[in-house]
Amino acid sequence: MGKGRLEAFSDGVIAIIITIMVLELKVPHASSLAALAPLLPVLLSYVLSFVYVGIYWNNHHHMLAASRQVSGGALWANLHLLFWLSLFPFATAWMGENHFAAAPTAAYGFVLLMAALAYWLLQRTLIHLHGHESVLGRAIGSDWKGKLSPVLYALGIAATLWAAWIAQALYAAVAVMWLVPDRRIEGAMERGNPKP
Repeated sequence: MGKGRLEAFSDGVIAIIITIMVLELKVPHASSLAALAPLLPVLLSYVLSFVYVGIYWNNHHHMLAASRQVSGGALWANLHLLFWLSLFPFATAWMGENHFAAAPTAAYGFVLLMAALAYWLLQRTLIHLHGHESVLGRAIGSDWKGKLSPVLYALGIAATLWAAWIAQALYAAVAVMWLVPDRRIEGAMERGNPKP
């Protein structure tokens, strides 16, 4: 099957997720900058989630650019990923509104963990479809960031039993780790399609 419909649907869902997250931001009734202070946890939660959604959108785009086609299994794996991403607005709002309390922070980490596992499943499904020697298979390689991220999310979830700030620091560290430009797929595509 062609991948165009999957890409368009995924882009639409991700755009809606971002829209829902920003609509959760409530404007203060006062006009002073001090009125923003109580909203700081909500704003910080939004920024972190926006970065995460952006990372997923960017990596999803690159992964599909390196794929020639999709299968029924890939469609379901993609829906599985979109399900967990669609919970970002809820988890973000709950964590922010409760000023990074332990239970909402753990729930946020659980959503991050499940989204990471769903992305891995989609990636594996596409590699299985195209082969380990495909552009995507070669580009992913050992995928140390993809393996380390779920471990850090699980540690963050466990850390909420002691101090929620440790979990939040781990979640932010994973986001920073993924913000560092990763040219694996672009590089593999350039090697696979040399310019004349």
